[in-house]
Amino acid sequence: MKAIAQDRYGSADVLELRDVDPPSPGEREVLIAVRAAAVDPGVWIYMTGRPYAARLAFGLRRPRVAVRGLDVAGVVTAVGARVTRFRPGDEVYGTCETGSFAEQATAKEDRLAAKPATITFEQAAATPVSGVTALQSIRDGGVRAGRRVLITGAGGGVGSFAVQLAKAYGASVTGVCSTAKADTVRSLGADDVIDYTRQEVDRDGPAYDVIIDTAGSRPLSLLRRAATPRATIALVGGGHARGRIMGGFQRQMAAPLISPFMGQHLRGVTARVRADQLAELTALIESGQVTPMVGRSYALADAAQAIRDLATGRYPGKLVVTI
Repeated sequence: MKAIAQDRYGSADVLELRDVDPPSPGEREVLIAVRAAAVDPGVWIYMTGRPYAARLAFGLRRPRVAVRGLDVAGVVTAVGARVTRFRPGDEVYGTCETGSFAEQATAKEDRLAAKPATITFEQAAATPVSGVTALQSIRDGGVRAGRRVLITGAGGGVGSFAVQLAKAYGASVTGVCSTAKADTVRSLGADDVIDYTRQEVDRDGPAYDVIIDTAGSRPLSLLRRAATPRATIALVGGGHARGRIMGGFQRQMAAPLISPFMGQHLRGVTARVRADQLAELTALIESGQVTPMVGRSYALADAAQAIRDLATGRYPGKLVVTI
């Protein structure tokens, strides 16, 4: 089968379109004919092996799994002996650990859900990692009706979901984004927009009950100035941006250590896609409260360019590879 694979860590130049052996499902796995796969910062981390701490999980010298891609949407073609929730022909979405930038992929049953009937495969592939991360951020932040919520990176993958989810929970939402994405963020439901090229996040003083930082590009001191004295600040982004050893993950790891000494509450957000979380997102999608946003689609052979474009932040929402 055709797949995008690599033998060493590096830039997008290390990725190659190859013929590789198709995977076989384990007893609790399904085999998927991939229709679409999404690009996100996690793919960049797998590809580059940076921050270096990630190599403890992915392989010290080279990636243990050669094929890239995590988010997946497609059609089940075979199931393992102990799979009970799916059968061949089912349309599914979720995450896979064997690489989704390929014509076929295997995924654990508990990392998948039935694809929402109201969206395309491209939109479904855009949802799992970013949608679940946004959902966890909303929960960790204690978002509810009447709260004022600030979301950085509101035009990106996680941010575009977070804006819609916060509105679905009844909050008043201010999105932080570039000039080019301001209209898009408003179209997602944001009540107000801060253009970071012209204004800072503390424009309105300590105004926000919850801050969801998906961009990871603003100092914590600045975020705190925008927050009310008892606010919750959920730290999501930055893992692919800073430092060779820990990258931006150091902020998430430090959050529970620092938080007890502050009036404001810091939460480092980590999320792992599970079937029950996907089911919750499916309900919100099918009810029309959340619409996955695809900024651009690419052919499988152009996956390397998709990753390069991800680094520029040029396109809103998620970038998707179609197969």
